[in-house]
Amino acid sequence: MESKKILMATMSMGIGGAETHILELSKALVRQGHQVTVASNGGVYVDELLAAGVGHEVIPMHRRSVMTLVKSYFALRKLIRRGGFDVVHAHARIPGFLSGLVCRRRKGPAFVTTAHGMFAAGGLAGLLSNWGEKTIAVSEDLRNYLIEEYGIAAENIFTTVNGIDMERFSPAIFGAGVRGELGIPDGAPLILHVSRLDESAGIVAEQLIQIAEALAAEVPDIHLVIVGGGEALERLTSQAEAVNTAVGRKIIHMTGPRTDVGACLAASDLFVGVSRAALEAMSAGRPVVLAGQQGYAGIFGADKLQLSQDTNFCYRGSALPTGADLLRDILAVLTMDGAAREALGAYGREVVEQFYSVDRMAADTLSAYGAVLIPEKRILISGYYGFNNAGDEAILDALIQSIRGLDLPTRITVLSNTPELTTKKHGVTAVNRFSLRAVFRAVGRADVLISGGGSLLQDKSSTRSILYYLFIIRLAKLRRKPVMLYANGIGPVSRPFNRRLMKRVISRVDVITLREESSRDELLSMGVTGREIHVTADPIFLLHSADVEGAAEVALRGAGVPADQPLLGISVRSLRTKENFVEEMAKFGDAISEARGVAVVFIAMQAPHDVNLSREIMGRMEQPAYLLDSDLPPEAFIGATGRMGLVVAMRLHTMLFAAKAKTPVIGLICDPKIEYFAEKLAQPNAGPVEGFAADQLLALVDMVLDNREVYRDRLTQAVGEMDAGAAENGRLLDELLRRV
Repeated sequence: MESKKILMATMSMGIGGAETHILELSKALVRQGHQVTVASNGGVYVDELLAAGVGHEVIPMHRRSVMTLVKSYFALRKLIRRGGFDVVHAHARIPGFLSGLVCRRRKGPAFVTTAHGMFAAGGLAGLLSNWGEKTIAVSEDLRNYLIEEYGIAAENIFTTVNGIDMERFSPAIFGAGVRGELGIPDGAPLILHVSRLDESAGIVAEQLIQIAEALAAEVPDIHLVIVGGGEALERLTSQAEAVNTAVGRKIIHMTGPRTDVGACLAASDLFVGVSRAALEAMSAGRPVVLAGQQGYAGIFGADKLQLSQDTNFCYRGSALPTGADLLRDILAVLTMDGAAREALGAYGREVVEQFYSVDRMAADTLSAYGAVLIPEKRILISGYYGFNNAGDEAILDALIQSIRGLDLPTRITVLSNTPELTTKKHGVTAVNRFSLRAVFRAVGRADVLISGGGSLLQDKSSTRSILYYLFIIRLAKLRRKPVMLYANGIGPVSRPFNRRLMKRVISRVDVITLREESSRDELLSMGVTGREIHVTADPIFLLHSADVEGAAEVALRGAGVPADQPLLGISVRSLRTKENFVEEMAKFGDAISEARGVAVVFIAMQAPHDVNLSREIMGRMEQPAYLLDSDLPPEAFIGATGRMGLVVAMRLHTMLFAAKAKTPVIGLICDPKIEYFAEKLAQPNAGPVEGFAADQLLALVDMVLDNREVYRDRLTQAVGEMDAGAAENGRLLDELLRRV
């Protein structure tokens, strides 16, 4: 984005997570060539803003009194009038309310807000909330809260992170100065807590003070350092002094607010807290016990990452912390050997580096600005969505990620069987695919229709299905809308009428991408003469996730899968005639369990069909088996298959999940696409499902497991090619959108 003039409006620039977020964001935007001014009541971070080239204007937007609000409104209006800003970006309720008034009256700058926390939605406070033309939420649960409580459209909400300056919070910083200042000897265990000390946020600080004597009884030379200011500081300091007197030495150090948190972290051995401060501690390579006013999670590790990301490291909805929790987990960390503590710290820093960079935060913010400053491209997606099919939901996930990765502001609407669920799961607008009125309206509002991905255009399941998808495409073309077939699998289409209709409708499509050569052959055999036909790859090869390992851990543990056994996956789908198949698959499951000592895990991709068939097979087995249900997110399937030695699959997307995880896979052919993709991935197939025999599959599985690395190497090469093909889908869509 070319250089923009940006005004950040906030309450103050004192100590706090939102204030640090604004500080780091403003500095990052200036480094990228933008001009940034912060308007606030001032605070300790103003000097750092000025030193980084960020302007600052004093406007007292930190009080709710009528006179202060009036004064702030006129001061803000004057600043915006003379500032020539392209964007006004508010970061709290009062600045948002005042900025909204000014921007609405002037009809000038783009108006964006960031939600750093949850605010009451009812009463006068709710009426005074102004969330701007676009809203940025700092976590997924905040995004969902804004949708549910304030009715903000999902497409108007961008999700970002609290970006951390990893040089400012680094293991390379020395903390000797802080220890010397506080009189804490080198080598003495130092527990650090940083938070605003008001009557609600100070709950953990108070609990630490209450357990200090018990900690000292177990670790005699321990020290607790509590950093922060607020209305509860005086009361908590009095409690700390009483504990110090009882212990007979200064065990608790109440420092008040400080800006050198990086040095304090460098001096510490363990951090206790939540939110941005916890991320700063992780960046500094310190073990963290996650405890805050909204919930408790305990010692941070891979098993806590998904929950942490979903709640912005605040644990809203979790059980509240107790002194017993803190005592147990603090002692658990302090009694670990040094290597284990270092591993915890190193993992935390890796997480920050991968997911919480300042550059990511700035990029997300600029995307929100662009969505207001540049007209959005409105995209309507038609496919098999909202039917509780994990493979198709993964396609939609990947498609949305690909669209949002384009350097264009977009608004996405999905035709879904369950619109509310699709909106909640994917963060997009969704409409009922069976409501003719809703479909007509959605097509009329769209700039581009995407049909796909998946095997939509086939009449094997029914003619009704192919007629539905062709109707949507035909409707879009009648409304003069560009249409893209996105990574479709075509066929089989056997009925003559359907083939003639396919030729007539698909020949008018603007861009066609297909996931296999056989689909192109099928279209050409019908006489389709679309201008652009490209063989690419399934979208899920570009699917990326925050934490496949953590998601897999939760999914496997939830299914009761033992952690001390090798795993083998089986993915089945419903069949018209299944009796012999059920018996033979149960026989195979028992045989491979006994021969290889594996735990058999069934992977259900669609409820209830795959779930019911899997349970029926499991019921015939003598050995224990386990089931991963279809309601899991894609990252859980990818992570889980990645822990398996081998996967046997009748479902295409189970094959693709395994391939993405570099796990060898055997296709069991119930559809031509299974045979095709087994060959494409350079993996074996077990032949047609008709006449399936357990002994034959067992021999093939033994062969693959004995040569597992060979098949993994083949997968690596094949998946690399498919990654490139999947990326081509996005490039072609980008070209189409820019022509609209």
